[in-house]
Amino acid sequence: MNRRRKILLLTTAIACAGLALGAARARDVPKVATGFIAHTLCSDIFVSGLDVRRDLAETTDAMPGAGLLTWAMDLQVDRVRKDVTVSLFGIGRSHAVYREGLGCTLEHGQGIANVALPSDDKQPALLPEIAGPGLVAPQSEGLAAALDRAFAEPAQPPYRRTRAIVVMKAGRIIAERYADGIGPETELLGFSMTKSVTSALTGILVRQGRLKLDGPAPIAAWQNPEDPRHAITVDQLLRHTAGIALGSSLEAKLGSVLEPVNTMKYAEDDMAGFAERAPLATAPGTAWNYHDGNIIIVAHLIRNAAGGKPADALAFARRELFAPLGMNNVTLQLDASGTIEGSGEMLASARDWARFGQLYLDDGVVGGKRILPEGWVNYSASATPNAWVGIGAGFWTNQGDSFGAKFRIRHGWPRDAFFAKGTIGQYTIIIPSEKLVIVRLGRSPNFPPEADGVFDLVRDVVAVTREKGKMAGAN
Repeated sequence: MNRRRKILLLTTAIACAGLALGAARARDVPKVATGFIAHTLCSDIFVSGLDVRRDLAETTDAMPGAGLLTWAMDLQVDRVRKDVTVSLFGIGRSHAVYREGLGCTLEHGQGIANVALPSDDKQPALLPEIAGPGLVAPQSEGLAAALDRAFAEPAQPPYRRTRAIVVMKAGRIIAERYADGIGPETELLGFSMTKSVTSALTGILVRQGRLKLDGPAPIAAWQNPEDPRHAITVDQLLRHTAGIALGSSLEAKLGSVLEPVNTMKYAEDDMAGFAERAPLATAPGTAWNYHDGNIIIVAHLIRNAAGGKPADALAFARRELFAPLGMNNVTLQLDASGTIEGSGEMLASARDWARFGQLYLDDGVVGGKRILPEGWVNYSASATPNAWVGIGAGFWTNQGDSFGAKFRIRHGWPRDAFFAKGTIGQYTIIIPSEKLVIVRLGRSPNFPPEADGVFDLVRDVVAVTREKGKMAGAN
């Protein structure tokens, strides 16, 4: 397709968006598209240390239709100032700024909240060490073959572009592998796996008596009993049944730029404030609709309950969750107002994602200390009615009779598996019956579901570790 035809298609698409959505929403389209690219590249370059051109190609290839926009983008990476600027035909400029220890934040011209990094109190880890200092080679030929298959690229697209895999059995890593330029300490974007971490932080506050799952959520804008949003609960926010009208966050494709939830993420300083002002699409608790605004609001509640300041929320997460698990390679990124972007912007090493999964495998207890409330793991994995993909409270799940759960079980996943999932190929999978945690990170299209190779990976690892267990038992 020649340049002139591409320009015509692009301008026609934006014009059609204007007719369908109104001028204000259409104006957000280039801002949303450039915002996603600027923020993701900033995170991957300055936190993960990845190559910019390779990262851009792998990320956009994983998002159908993105090439219609990215070819027309002007990309500027300033390694001295540590920022990334992206514009589309000179409009929709997005600017992502890196700050040491805080990762990247989109700056919309109004400035970014000043955040003091919380001090490291050198709190000892309670989780036993999951591996030695060196890379853990697969502990059997079967595991080596499983990882070979997971990293192998098909002859034709869609490509897998696997970046990291960690397999942990009974609390110890038994296999891991990384793509070139990535290692055991490389922090990688989890995208919506961040939602599961936000759910865990919520659970800690519930255990401490500082938040309640039931009853009206303590959002100032909803306190009028005559406001229909007054009835929204924290449980409904975690399960995406609050009914807030922000569109959907289920897919990563060109059409996603039209969703108001992405205006929230890529064109607003205060994401939670934007979400909290949105009207209802459905009565609270009556319908399931997955979007990031629900979890952004929960992140705001966490900030308030932790003390109100950005540093309070960061210190709380470090003290109560990351430090006990020994998660030392983690970055929680913020929006411009200083609230943790709890729906999709945490980076952690593959080993640290595995440590997080181990907490759930161990029923929320680490080193004899209860981190999550009793019953919280079962609550997190319990199916949400009408969530056809199979989702609980902050985690995806094979419990219940959803289409997604049945589909995964048909593809070899155990019935008791539940998992944190991020777009374009991020997984932390917990399988209690097998004592397994499997982490897979990469840049793969969401569709078809087999594109990322995770079905094969889970099936292969379960089969190999079961067989090895049988052999050990026979000896």
